[in-house]
Amino acid sequence: MRDVRTDVKTLIERSIRLKIDDIDFNAFRSQPLDPPSLRCLRYMHDVEGHTICYLRDLLVTRAHRDPEITAFLACWSYEEHWHGDAIAQVLDAHGEASGTTRLTSMRQRLAVRDSLRPATFSAISATTKHLPAVLMAWGALNEWTTQSGYERLIEKARHPVLSELLRRIMRQEGRHIDFYASQARARLGASQPARRLTRQILRFWWAPVGSGVMPKAEVSFLAAYLFGDDRGRRAALRVDRQIDRLPGLDGLRLFEGALSGLVH
Repeated sequence: MRDVRTDVKTLIERSIRLKIDDIDFNAFRSQPLDPPSLRCLRYMHDVEGHTICYLRDLLVTRAHRDPEITAFLACWSYEEHWHGDAIAQVLDAHGEASGTTRLTSMRQRLAVRDSLRPATFSAISATTKHLPAVLMAWGALNEWTTQSGYERLIEKARHPVLSELLRRIMRQEGRHIDFYASQARARLGASQPARRLTRQILRFWWAPVGSGVMPKAEVSFLAAYLFGDDRGRRAALRVDRQIDRLPGLDGLRLFEGALSGLVH
């Protein structure tokens, strides 16, 4: 098992703005994405752009007391911002609304519901010292599914420039996965109550990334397009096998179960 402190130190040292200076975004003007792939990319843009709001929710919990977690979250949110910015440039090349214009509209639509999230997270955190273990396992699951989604979009879109961009994003996401998974493994392995609480919360409350902010029709479309075929189902099973390897979380089949409710 990797040392968590080593993971944090490595992440901080390697944390950089996503390198895209040599990406030819003009290629999308002469060779645009097909409509389904572009629709997926809008979803991914919005979710990446909303990361800072997830950070707000995490920092009102006990997790903010752990300097290793907050050091990671600072780098994580910085890198995720530039992932969203890079995807915004792809949307720009297609004449699509992106960046602050698109995110402002989304956040205004979510204003009432979203304003309650920090209070909810804070209240739950006040009742248990094990919430950081839940958040780390939740984060690992979100990153694994996001990574799988990018991989599936590469396969579906078959666009060389998009493929290169998404692979660069995936390399940074891979470091995020390392941290979340190592934290979850350590915290769950050390505490039976943490394992029990995490299993219960994930089983009853986890949903695919973006479900809380994107319209249900968009969540269903993305699930069906990326994971509705045989290759997609195999990708989902790989994610569930990764979750199975975290202490106390075997057999949940979270991603497969969530997709079965979305893909008809």
